[in-house]
Amino acid sequence: MAVLVTGAAGFIGMHCAIRLVERGERVIGIDNLNDYYSVGLKHDRLCNIEVAGGDFSFSACDFADHTALDEALAGEDFDRIVHLGAQAGVRFSLENPRAYAQSNLMGHLNILELARSRKTRQLVYASSSSVYGGNATLPFRVQDQVNQPLSLYAATKRADELMSETYAHLYRLPQTGLRFFTVYGPWGRPDMAPWLFTDAILRGRPISVFNNGDMGRDFTFIDDIVSGVIAALDHPPADDGLEKAGGSRTPHAIYNIGNSRPERLGHFIDVLEQCCERPAIREMRPMQAGDMKNTFSDISAIERDLGFRPATTLAQGAPKFVSWFREYHQI
Repeated sequence: MAVLVTGAAGFIGMHCAIRLVERGERVIGIDNLNDYYSVGLKHDRLCNIEVAGGDFSFSACDFADHTALDEALAGEDFDRIVHLGAQAGVRFSLENPRAYAQSNLMGHLNILELARSRKTRQLVYASSSSVYGGNATLPFRVQDQVNQPLSLYAATKRADELMSETYAHLYRLPQTGLRFFTVYGPWGRPDMAPWLFTDAILRGRPISVFNNGDMGRDFTFIDDIVSGVIAALDHPPADDGLEKAGGSRTPHAIYNIGNSRPERLGHFIDVLEQCCERPAIREMRPMQAGDMKNTFSDISAIERDLGFRPATTLAQGAPKFVSWFREYHQI
């Protein structure tokens, strides 16, 4: 049987698909290839999966359209789903909120219905550290209340967790939600700080440093994230009535997945300057609407249950990203 990967042309989706085919899995990828950022980059990622070899097939499909989803997967057999597709980005949710309702709410519901009808053995889905919103206590723990989202993006991700809990309760559908913490690395997203800052530094353009640099992020390298996703895929929560990470007694667990080593924004820029071998032009800006001041993951639950242990520090991961970036852009 195969694994369905949604968002296969995305950053995390591409890396997960490669890891899965490299271990001999058949992978079915879907993605709507929207133009939120470079469609060319998404096609290049798909080519990178093909280069990795193995049994991979792809369909351009918007999973928020249930009819299109059913048609794209008609005749395909799979027993597990890695649901990574979503409309990403905190700031874009302020400008185009309906895109988030369509992709993140209707899309997640369609994947839940798909998993229910196919009786999948495990559904791993992407949540986000943004669900912690206005929480002031650090580090963020999965047992914390998450009722103060600071952006519509965060609200949709929390809604996804609640819908998943309902399906686990009603249909005993095994699921694991992963709250990702600032994922970075080769083939990353152009709307995120590692890409934006590296591009600006290498081209001699100023970078916007929000909240005057008084921010912290739990930067997590992509290889570590993929290891956690695969571990979750391989260990569906048991339907045993015992309390899972996140508080459910259904076969539904929620984990933080991060580096658990938050870095100050100024230090992060210092590291990129060293990797790029040139200084950044820093322009201090006020805090942006929807942004969180700090993220810091308590990963004790995923360490205990899935054996997840991040191995890549920022000092190790940042040079790998910058090296890929320079090669990809020929800078």
